[in-house]
Amino acid sequence: MVGPRRKKRQHFGRIHAFSCGKASFRGEHSLIGGPGFSRVVHCNDPDGFDATIRNYGGNYVRTTKYTILTFLPKSLFEQFRRVANLYFLMCAILSFTALSPYSSVSSVLPLAVVIGVSMGKELLEDFRRKQQDIEVNNRKVKVHYGDGVFDNTKWRDLKVGDIVKVEKDQFFPADLILLSSSFEEAICYVETTNLDGETNLKLKQAVEATSNLHEDSSFQNFKAAIRCEDPNANLYTFVGTLELEEQQHPLSPQQLLLRDSKLRNTDFVYGVVIFTGYDTKVMQNSTPPPSKRSKIERRMDKIVYLLFGVLFLLAFIVAICFGGATDDDIDNGKMKRWYLKPDDTEVYYDPENAPLASVLQFLTALMLYSYLIPISLYVSIEIVKVLQGSFINQDLNMYYEETDTPARARTSNLNEELGQVDTILSDKTGTLTCNSMEFIKCSIAGTAYGRGITEVERAMAKRNGSPLLQNMAVEENHVEDATEAKPSIKGFNFVDERIMDGQWVKEPRADVIQKFLRALAVCHTALPEVDEETGTTTYEAESPDEAAFVIAARELGFMFHERSHTSISVYELDPVTNMKVERVYKLLNILEFSSSRKRMSVIVRNGEGKLLLISKGADSVMFERLAKDGREFEEQTKKHVNEYADAGLRTLVVAYRELDEEEYDEFNKAFTEAKNMVNADREEIIEDEAEKIEKELILLGATAVEDKLQNGVPECIDKLAQAGIKLWVLTGDKMETAINIGFSCSLLRQEMKQIIISSETPEVKALENGEDKSAVATALKASVLHQITTAKELLLASTENSDALALIIDGKSLTYALEDDVKDHFLELAIGCASVICCRSSPKQKALVNFMFTFHFALLMFQVTRLVKLRTGNTTLAIGDGANDVGMLQEADIGIGISGVEGMQAVMSSDIAIAQFRFLERLLLVHGHWCYRRISSMICYFFYKNIVFGFTIFFYEIYTSFTGQSVYNDWYLSLYNVFFTSLPVIALGVLDQDVSAKFCLKFPYLYQEGVQNVLFSWVRILGWAFNGLLNAVLIFFFCIRAIESQPFRKGGQLAGLQVLGATMYTCVVWVVNCQMALSISYFTYIQHLFIWGSIVLWYIFQLVYGAMSPDLSTTAYKVFIEACAPSPYYWILTLFVVIASLTPYFTYASIQTRFFPMFHQMIQWMRKDGNSYDPEFCKMVRQRSIRPTTVGYTARIEARSKRFEFKPEEI
Repeated sequence: MVGPRRKKRQHFGRIHAFSCGKASFRGEHSLIGGPGFSRVVHCNDPDGFDATIRNYGGNYVRTTKYTILTFLPKSLFEQFRRVANLYFLMCAILSFTALSPYSSVSSVLPLAVVIGVSMGKELLEDFRRKQQDIEVNNRKVKVHYGDGVFDNTKWRDLKVGDIVKVEKDQFFPADLILLSSSFEEAICYVETTNLDGETNLKLKQAVEATSNLHEDSSFQNFKAAIRCEDPNANLYTFVGTLELEEQQHPLSPQQLLLRDSKLRNTDFVYGVVIFTGYDTKVMQNSTPPPSKRSKIERRMDKIVYLLFGVLFLLAFIVAICFGGATDDDIDNGKMKRWYLKPDDTEVYYDPENAPLASVLQFLTALMLYSYLIPISLYVSIEIVKVLQGSFINQDLNMYYEETDTPARARTSNLNEELGQVDTILSDKTGTLTCNSMEFIKCSIAGTAYGRGITEVERAMAKRNGSPLLQNMAVEENHVEDATEAKPSIKGFNFVDERIMDGQWVKEPRADVIQKFLRALAVCHTALPEVDEETGTTTYEAESPDEAAFVIAARELGFMFHERSHTSISVYELDPVTNMKVERVYKLLNILEFSSSRKRMSVIVRNGEGKLLLISKGADSVMFERLAKDGREFEEQTKKHVNEYADAGLRTLVVAYRELDEEEYDEFNKAFTEAKNMVNADREEIIEDEAEKIEKELILLGATAVEDKLQNGVPECIDKLAQAGIKLWVLTGDKMETAINIGFSCSLLRQEMKQIIISSETPEVKALENGEDKSAVATALKASVLHQITTAKELLLASTENSDALALIIDGKSLTYALEDDVKDHFLELAIGCASVICCRSSPKQKALVNFMFTFHFALLMFQVTRLVKLRTGNTTLAIGDGANDVGMLQEADIGIGISGVEGMQAVMSSDIAIAQFRFLERLLLVHGHWCYRRISSMICYFFYKNIVFGFTIFFYEIYTSFTGQSVYNDWYLSLYNVFFTSLPVIALGVLDQDVSAKFCLKFPYLYQEGVQNVLFSWVRILGWAFNGLLNAVLIFFFCIRAIESQPFRKGGQLAGLQVLGATMYTCVVWVVNCQMALSISYFTYIQHLFIWGSIVLWYIFQLVYGAMSPDLSTTAYKVFIEACAPSPYYWILTLFVVIASLTPYFTYASIQTRFFPMFHQMIQWMRKDGNSYDPEFCKMVRQRSIRPTTVGYTARIEARSKRFEFKPEEI
């Protein structure tokens, strides 16, 4: 079978102008064959003897936690790592001995149910992971089967040495070495967003020896051997050699295609598999996410340990008292507890061996009082959290229709933590902004063009009270009229009639404008794609900025429409004929953009034979490369660039120069040699060669593109600020721009005092002119410490005056502020501020600092997040959208990933994924508040109901002289937590609402109940415990006093143990379920069904269980039918005990709600009294949610009014 012929579409040709060259052997290649470089791959012979004896792993990848064989042992181990489950297992084992106060079945069955449900949840989650694994492992790719025939096979079946054919837009199934592609130059374009989050396309190129293998039939007799490094986690290095026809060819990262990256803009490639499965670099880099537990869950563990302490204390008291009573059972031949027959007993009641009897009674008591520990607590919480997570996933208010992306709770362990966030740490680009650039302004020949108004400019004008506001309104109307006349174009928001529609030819410097627009159309690495149906041209660019430049050039008359590896074709507007003409520029070299160079250039030959170097880059590196006679417009351009930056725009400077032939030949020779090198210094040498020719440039102008704020960002930040949440934004903008953006997104307000910590101080500037780097570092650190110390004094003064502070710190200062001896001072200052902005250094330092800041920005975010989390102890939330945010997301208590345009790396590393920043408002203020309240109330109620139940058993033990006799039937004990009280508490955890979503958003300060942990404080926990203890006292003593000496039946018979146990149990079930009804704020039919249904279920159980054979029902045999139900005393006593037990709580709740209302209770009052639409009443309540230290545009007005109109005591 012959493969399809190569497509000749030139517009998919190479954008980097160099052909396959012979690289030289240097550096690491000498290590091949030694330790760490021992891998040998026999290409096109994966089943040969030499290949099979090496026994390389297959390509099957498993991300599941368990297998069929390991599920049972590993899952059981996970379950019994919990102390509570281990304790119940011990009780279940002891239940088979004579020590047990109840039957073994009644002990084992509840434990089995709880463990089974938990294991079932684990199995379900792992099954979902298994389904994802099956989908990935069963993807198809074409593999060479021999005789030049390629056929589809599953990824899982790939072997090292297989030749595969990957087609456009497919993922690479394993780590491959590129052999050839659909292009003559054997190049391809690779998207690596799944690996590193970068959206720009990477160029890969095969070695010259295999570049001619363009068809399937070419591999019929292909044989080669690859010797390379062993599997490792480094994504950006690779060392190997290809041995073909006894010739050695060096291999580098240029030929490596990584698993899970995608082939783009290339019809197909051929590659040989070198690493499979767990040996691939992406799997070598995969690490399990850190285990995160919420603060409530950690405190719950402490409560469980506390109850264990109480349990052991009670058991110890019982054992001591029982031992003393047993020792005195026979006194002078008289038996005090004759019913225990101490004269004819076994070891358990033997007066002659009282210490042993005491020890055995201790074990019995440990089992009997196990009901103090809620056996179903953990599994109930897991069920509730899963259901809460499903509500988050299904919330249509957090669904982003444009990309069909709902919110996704990737873990349900942290639901309640969403309601306790104190500090948010956010990236800017792609998180607060759209990361979708629009060309909005430019400066050409010293003249500013573009009438668009940015959001930052509006904020600046409002802040300064500028009279330009009216002019802006006129400009905006003009822009709107112009945009309405033409359809919206993505990436182009430029309006200026002076140079649009070909009018630029009438401008005074039309020659410079022509060169500027030509530079935008030629100096790039974009690829055009023509829609065959509509004929429209779109561009695939390495970055959104670059796409915006090419689109702007097209809209202004210079349409880039085709390229090959040697040329670029542009339709240009000829100023003489006013007609579109096609001009072809021969592409000689591309000097690529990098974070250290901060610029990119192309060298082309125009139709007249002139050699041109066209360059664009950051102002800090471009102005210094201008020639003396190329600085005509420098002063005006710098002014415009600064204005654009202050307006929140991203700027690039455009320049060019003409080259002579001799200079170019010398450069090209050195540049080509550097390109063909394969050693560690290759990139540095390439940059050095490019540096030599990028000089003596002639300035043309500057571009300005806007990365707009996402919809709803200012409003979201405003609400979060009103909720008392501090917000830290980390951005790569310069300080002035960061401040302006802070105002535009409501992070800053005019009344706030700004604390600016900058590395741009006179002392540091003076030292930077010298060569002593250590002196500069020392002075800078001292300067940062001095600025922090001074700011802390301002912080103390502002605390007394209730003034809001904002901290702005640049990147270089932040580096020193995070050092061990400074970070505590920095943190003390930062946490006292309402908002913090961490930005890069000023333009003069940008060239020096930005390289460091770019590569260490992720580390800085990680360090800041860790510092805030560990030192404050408060809950931190990190939100980001790129691979550089992963460390921050994993370190924070909660990581929120935004599914933006920078790949899925942040989402895959997050705890919760959302599509837009504005959804954070509802996620925290609504779902976070609800989940926190529900889980807190649920846990408190769990412990309350078990204390009620457990202490009635303990009081009966005292009553019966610590004999170990249970007042309840075995199955009453076992089913208490599983059936009669479990469903209402689950309904509480899933459905309860103190206030509706509307009021959660209307009164955001309600969120502070979670931040201050009001609902799960030790006071509240101990209050619920006291309530449980009080209810147990009332239930037990009322039942005992009412039953012990009164006739219970019509015949005058007294009640026995069986009747006492059934009556007391009935009272417990009624009291704890009615207590639940009193605690719930939001009733649905499900709550009614579960609460009253649990009580009804208890009566049905008595009827059914009591009707069974006495061998099964034991002490419950016909107790309800014959004794309890016919007796009015039973029903009256139940009613009386329920009223008496609930009266203390009802009284406390009434007084507290009336005289000391919590904030949510005030809102409930307002809703019930019909005042929710009363502006004055709403304003009064809202005042409690506005503090002068908050930020946001609402706080700007209402913080003042609170200061003068209302006092906290009045509310």
